[in-house]
Amino acid sequence: MMTMNKELIRGKTKDELKELFPDGPSYRMDQVYEWIHKKRIHSFDGMTNIPKDLRKELEKKFVLNSLEKETVRMSKDGSRKYLYKTMDGEHIECVYIPHDYGDSICVSTQAGCRMGCSFCGTAMGGFRRSLTCAEMAEQIEGHEGEKITHAVIMGMGEPLDNYDETVKFIRLITDGEGYDMSARNITLSTCGITGRIRNLAGEGLPVTLALSLHAPTQKKRELIMPIAKRYHLREVLDACSFYFKKTGRRVTYEYAMIRGINDSREDAGKLALLLGRGQHVNLIPFNSVDGKQMDSSSEGTIRSFKNILEKNKINVTIRASAGADIDAACGQLRNKKERLLG
Repeated sequence: MMTMNKELIRGKTKDELKELFPDGPSYRMDQVYEWIHKKRIHSFDGMTNIPKDLRKELEKKFVLNSLEKETVRMSKDGSRKYLYKTMDGEHIECVYIPHDYGDSICVSTQAGCRMGCSFCGTAMGGFRRSLTCAEMAEQIEGHEGEKITHAVIMGMGEPLDNYDETVKFIRLITDGEGYDMSARNITLSTCGITGRIRNLAGEGLPVTLALSLHAPTQKKRELIMPIAKRYHLREVLDACSFYFKKTGRRVTYEYAMIRGINDSREDAGKLALLLGRGQHVNLIPFNSVDGKQMDSSSEGTIRSFKNILEKNKINVTIRASAGADIDAACGQLRNKKERLLG
């Protein structure tokens, strides 16, 4: 593994590369950029149309592959969970999920998380640092043999707590001259940092916004999600409405179904009143996490909850938890190096 005195080249835009090499012909950096983001090369030596002396200079200054793959866990549903070691010794996880409509990666934006949600395994290890744009891009571009067509930015960490690098990452992978992923195939999940939801609406990036809601009232949301004490529910929903009006992209409201906590018929009725008709709710059966004394709502309770919402003209889906058998589903990602490698 390389040392940290080199920069991570996957996070460089085409213009940034040209600024770093102003004396050479401009088209050379176009070629380098294409090798990295379109051809997804894993070695500077593989850039066959780049002069050898420039390849050596690139290798001297930059790191192309910064994440060391330590383990891969395979799910019976075809999902794969990767444990990566960063150059400074942190560990992150991301998940590959195959679909009929294309393959997706659940991308982590931080090592750990400072949001402290009571049902989430990531929060148990605390926050260590935010990831760079390059480290996020490598989670997608580092795959061999698969063209990842969709990204869900809802792995470890709160994306809007790492706003600048997350936005740069989205711009990088949606660049038509690079990886060329459709922004409409990207979903960004947030606990509800209101000012940055509004900022994201002005970025010109038509990604789908998913709000981690998980409760129908301010009081109950504060019990489940400490961040709610800072951002009031009404303020968060107003920011989501602003996002929809500004971008035309429907907001999805994520709701983890936790037995005896937020899954009563009364909760369903309050949620229907809170959101109003025409909204889209994604019900997520709670995924067990070691150390969390919580259980998923029963199938019958989830169906009943769904029926109440639908009677109130709310669109509802129930998420199939891909990778639950390898602790790769929603809320289960955490640094489990000691278990995976033991």
